[in-house]
Amino acid sequence: MGRRPHPRNAAGQKSSYPRLYGRHAVFAALDNPERVFRKLHITHDVAKEIVIPKGLAVQYGDAADLGRLVPADAPHQGVVLEVEPLDNPWLGDILSAGEGNRRPLVILDQVTDPHNVGAILRSAAAFGALAIVTQDRHAPPESGALAKAASGALETVPWTRVVNLARALDEIGEAGFWRIALDGTASATLEKALGETRPALVLGAEGEGLRANTAEHCDERARLPMTGAMESLNVSNAAAIALYAAARRD
Repeated sequence: MGRRPHPRNAAGQKSSYPRLYGRHAVFAALDNPERVFRKLHITHDVAKEIVIPKGLAVQYGDAADLGRLVPADAPHQGVVLEVEPLDNPWLGDILSAGEGNRRPLVILDQVTDPHNVGAILRSAAAFGALAIVTQDRHAPPESGALAKAASGALETVPWTRVVNLARALDEIGEAGFWRIALDGTASATLEKALGETRPALVLGAEGEGLRANTAEHCDERARLPMTGAMESLNVSNAAAIALYAAARRD
């Protein structure tokens, strides 16, 4: 599997490397042998708490210095790490790794908010998901905000970006997964749909929901057992509940 290309802006020029910030995100990245580091920005106080990898370029500064490297009011907690994006694992490798168990896959259809994707990664780590799958053109890039929301899970949960989501769903189905589209209007509940399957939980963007073509490549539609007091949930909350429902069967 090849490394993701260096991020480029709309004009095709190279943009800056992702900057991760906050202790959970940065410490998890430093512990990830698959991560390539560019430069560590850190306060002297925080530097006393960690072992800095040999050969890593380090720039010491105070909180204000680091604050200029991240979005306004971002909680950097005294540490910012410039990194290269992680490799993009092949979907086939992920499906092979899932043989013989019921760990769920999470498929996101045009979920573009980095905070939502980060939170979903965190839930995926908490409930033992096999991986998350997104379309490459309709998903956020790695960023400090996404990594902060993931609280370290960006480094531990495989995330594969595919060109064609419908084709990927076909491949997932052929591998023996039961593709469940989360749909608030469905008649079946998620618990009933899960049964004893190897589930692939398919969630759409908040507001727009799943695209019709994506839903057509699923085996079943299912809803969360919600009362009428709330029409829908944020996609990251829905993912967390769905992952918990899948995990509690064991």
